[in-house]
Amino acid sequence: MAHKFYIRKDKAGEFRASFEYNGEKIFWTEGYSSKASAKNAIESVLKNGPSAEVVDES
Repeated sequence: MAHKFYIRKDKAGEFRASFEYNGEKIFWTEGYSSKASAKNAIESVLKNGPSAEVVDES
């Protein structure tokens, strides 16, 4: 699969979730103090993302 979610720990010790496609970061979250919070962020995107409205401000 070319697209994946990742959870990584940054230099400050915070957990960050990111979505990557072909090795390129498409989006990432703020830093969380727990891995569970980063997992919850991913679950929220999976649950709410497909029905999210697209706003074109161009």
